[in-house]
Amino acid sequence: MGNAPETEPTPNRSAIIRDAIGIGVATGAYALSFGAISVASGLSVLQTCVLSLLLFSGGSQFALVGVLGAGGSAVAAAGTAVLLGSRNALYGLRLAPLLKVRGLKRAGAAQLVIDESTAMAVGRDSERAARLGFWSTGLSVFILWNLGTLLGGFGAQALRNPEVLGLDAAAPAAFLALLASRMRTRQPWVIAVVAALVALVSVPFVPAGVPVLLAAAAATVLVLRARSGDDTASVRPDSVNAEAGK
Repeated sequence: MGNAPETEPTPNRSAIIRDAIGIGVATGAYALSFGAISVASGLSVLQTCVLSLLLFSGGSQFALVGVLGAGGSAVAAAGTAVLLGSRNALYGLRLAPLLKVRGLKRAGAAQLVIDESTAMAVGRDSERAARLGFWSTGLSVFILWNLGTLLGGFGAQALRNPEVLGLDAAAPAAFLALLASRMRTRQPWVIAVVAALVALVSVPFVPAGVPVLLAAAAATVLVLRARSGDDTASVRPDSVNAEAGK
């Protein structure tokens, strides 16, 4: 008798969907602050909602409205947003073999490639579970992020002066919270301090928004140099000597 064909493990649908909804609710609450900050920075509620619908990348959106609110140009704001959102392209390369989507569905999947949906997809024990994690999380976050943006925008619009709530500090605080978990070794601290110094020194000489780009460029150079050093160090001296003795 032949062996029975192997079947792909059935994902725990209820657990995955429950986690996806929980992530969506938490992200939606975060979107309340984005909607309020965006309106406080000078965008209308409509512009804020369109930004969430089309850009749909929290870090990039906060950066864009932060630069505009500080008086930066649209070019500097867009450049900062693109720089922060470029990681999603790398996520897409990782997710493509898991999702296996074509046509219009591929375009929809691309819109949902974010930190949360990627985290819920990779590392699953089957492709079915990965696809369920991606779509359920992506849709949950998309719906609740846009709902939160709308409510936050209207809430800020109802206030005479939204800045009295300290909303201008919410975006930097959010970025610091994201950064904190990575600051566990010496190398990230060195990169962060150098990038911060570059931004501070350049502030008096360049338009608003450009210091962020310069700091990002400095950080990128330091990261590439650090990785190059790691690759060089990975070649052990004994292996080099062994090759030389052949």
